[in-house]
Amino acid sequence: MTAAQLPRVAPEVTATLVEDLSPRLRKRLDAAVTKLGARPVQHDGDTVTIAVDEETDLRLHAPGGVVVTADAITCGCLLAPACVHRAAAACAAPTADPAPEPAGPQDATAVEPASRPDDTVSAPDVASPAQRAAAEAVWSAAAAVLEAGVDGAGAVAQAALLRAAHTARLQHLPRVAGAALSVVTLLRAARAGDPSYRTAGLVTALADVLGIAHRMGTASGTELAALRGRSRRPYSPDGSLRLYGLFTEPVVTGSGHGGVRTWVAGPDGRLFTVGDVAPGGVGRALGVADRAVRLGESALTHRELGRAGLAVSGATVSPDGRLGAGKGVRAVTARGAAWTEPPLAALWEVPPSQQAARALRSTSRYADPDAGGSDLLFLDIELRGLVREPGGACLLASCDGGVTVRLTVADDDPALAHRDNLMLLATAPGTRLRIVGRLVPALHPRLALLACSHPTGEGTIDLGLDRLRRADLPVPDARVGPAPQEPGDAGAYSPLHLLERRVEQTVPAGRAALGMLGDVSAETRRLRRAGLPTAAGLLTALCASAARRERDRFGRLLPADTDGFATHWLAAARYSSAVSESLCAAAWEPA
Repeated sequence: MTAAQLPRVAPEVTATLVEDLSPRLRKRLDAAVTKLGARPVQHDGDTVTIAVDEETDLRLHAPGGVVVTADAITCGCLLAPACVHRAAAACAAPTADPAPEPAGPQDATAVEPASRPDDTVSAPDVASPAQRAAAEAVWSAAAAVLEAGVDGAGAVAQAALLRAAHTARLQHLPRVAGAALSVVTLLRAARAGDPSYRTAGLVTALADVLGIAHRMGTASGTELAALRGRSRRPYSPDGSLRLYGLFTEPVVTGSGHGGVRTWVAGPDGRLFTVGDVAPGGVGRALGVADRAVRLGESALTHRELGRAGLAVSGATVSPDGRLGAGKGVRAVTARGAAWTEPPLAALWEVPPSQQAARALRSTSRYADPDAGGSDLLFLDIELRGLVREPGGACLLASCDGGVTVRLTVADDDPALAHRDNLMLLATAPGTRLRIVGRLVPALHPRLALLACSHPTGEGTIDLGLDRLRRADLPVPDARVGPAPQEPGDAGAYSPLHLLERRVEQTVPAGRAALGMLGDVSAETRRLRRAGLPTAAGLLTALCASAARRERDRFGRLLPADTDGFATHWLAAARYSSAVSESLCAAAWEPA
């Protein structure tokens, strides 16, 4: 049995079932989850049956694919309903996204897209006592997860965080609730050995939920509104739009979904997307590219839209630029524009450093999810050749101001054209191209290459879908020398990693991973010599907090200061992220 075979379970259902267990059964819960994972599963309509053993079945009733009450999970064993099996099934299943709560007096953002400005509800200047209490509960549960680390944060710790997330949602705090659910999802992936799991992702998720919960106690006004978030990301009316296609990219997710996303731009340079992503993986991504776009009466396929245009009336747009396809939307095919023609040409006229700064605001680990913006960069480059890196090969290119950019593949799946196209372009140093890439935050300029002008100058190439041929490349210029093996980016060797690795080291094994480090004075001296005294101080404080354990008058160890350690860790995590982003932005400045 895998999690994907089970229906999604509402967070409050999992929390309730775990809380109802006796202390003895809670100790057996993690083992029960593992054991249940090896049992066969059968589907019959809205009911999923797990064979606990040869004589006992466990059933999850999930109308619409979601288990919404504790009574919907039943077990046929002799100890039911007070058995461990029901809680184990809930803990093994994916967590359902909570349904939006009705707008309440504390929820200034939960208004229908069609509401008039004077229909909105005014938000209080400060959080209510109940909201602060809910945020504190999330903080405590997340701090306990950090204290224990992935190895120690089993089903009981996860259930506590799910309960806190549910309470936060009821108090109209969808942003912190969603952040808490993300932590649980990543914890389960880590403990299950999911190959798509990355420790850095859990670091970000933990720092995000702790940061939001911490700031709820003192925030007010617009900051408080941003911290509350919105229970849904509505599509708001945007009138009539004249759109020009840019390119289409395949989308393949670790959860088995596949499809495409087509990027278009308005006359003012605003970027929008039209997507079609559903279960199906890379095969679906390749097939959907030649299907009609789901937008009004347009008969264009996604590939065609990436090079054509649309005239849209009754348009609706989400905060992140996605175009809605509601019944009131009308769209007809219109003339497109070349990348060298207005209005698209203006996208390439913005200096690279300004584009990178804008993209960083969008890709920041802790950016407001409703802030909008795009992580795309539009550059004119000259290819220099292939360079080998520890993580693989990348293509070097030069852009305005003497900035050297590393171009990498957006997706390494061999069924997509990204890798083959990049390797072929690497054989044509000296070629000048107009490209679109996605910023990869790093201590040196780095982009995931998405699209480029055709090397012959005619048309454009969607690098994940179209395949270049050697005949498409210009004849190599013998005067072009070999690419340097390693660009001289001083910022790429910042000792900031001395702090970053300790922040990341905490997540798998918890406080104990740092508590046994001992003296870190050599690392702090290196940080100070590099002009990072704040990083040195944060590292010292973090390790000291991890090792600190007080004793009572009889010499017995007192409970650890979980809140204090979480505060030090959060400060180090957020500082590391801010400095990394600053170094990334500086790397894009002209030499």
